Amino acid sequence: MRIINTKEIENCVYRLARKAGVTIIPSCIKAMQEASEKESSSACQFALNTLLDNARLAQNEQLPVCQDTGMAVVLLEIGQDVKLEGELLLNAVNEGVRRAYLDGYFRKSVCDPLTRVNTADNTPAVIHTEIVAGENIHVTFLPKGFGSENMSRLYMLTPAKGVQGVIDSIVETVKIAGSRPCPPVYVGVGIGGSFDTCAFLAKKALTREVGTHNPRQDVREIEEIALKKINELYIGCQGFQGDTTALGVACEIAPTHIAGLPVAVNIQCHCVRCEKEVL
Repeated sequence: MRIINTKEIENCVYRLARKAGVTIIPSCIKAMQEASEKESSSACQFALNTLLDNARLAQNEQLPVCQDTGMAVVLLEIGQDVKLEGELLLNAVNEGVRRAYLDGYFRKSVCDPLTRVNTADNTPAVIHTEIVAGENIHVTFLPKGFGSENMSRLYMLTPAKGVQGVIDSIVETVKIAGSRPCPPVYVGVGIGGSFDTCAFLAKKALTREVGTHNPRQDVREIEEIALKKINELYIGCQGFQGDTTALGVACEIAPTHIAGLPVAVNIQCHCVRCEKEVL
């Protein structure tokens, strides 16, 4: 049994949020560089290089890499052999977010859905917890902008739709989104589970490194086929009609009911910000 004070979690969330706000993950930078090198459209190549210049400037100057510093999504994988002490976990995570968005001069974007009154500190965060083996806590911080979040979709397919139905749903989501989510996008997909777990799987998929694949061969094939079809849409960087509309497709999968085939597609813009730490 290992005792962890939730103040450690608060400080960890603070560190990750401060870094994520100003940093696009290296695998995304690499994917955009490769896309720029092979891009046949001069307008898209210019746009890609501008995005890369912006990312370098943001990191060098420690300034927000995008004006939408996102709704804070925090994933906690808590070891079963961990005992938490101190402040309530929920409060500790939110305090880490509050401090980070204040000190980093990040835009506060969280408000009441009906009155639209801003909470003024970007809390509450969206917090997902999973109990796993061990005595560590894996903390993942994903700031999610809503230009891309608003373009996400959930499909409750019938089993008869099969693999082709899954692929069609992924491609259709990106096609409908067009230029609005600031492509090239990163596409997180949840397959299976229930209405709610499917959406969580899609969000969790976005925490994977760009260019990685699901270990299941059949799921990997869905990722590869969907990515090819998405890029054949020729939407291109920022909608300027080019070769790269998506940098990657990442699928996560879970068992589902015999009568269903849920598919959630969570769109992420080119600005993939995700930081992780193990306590």
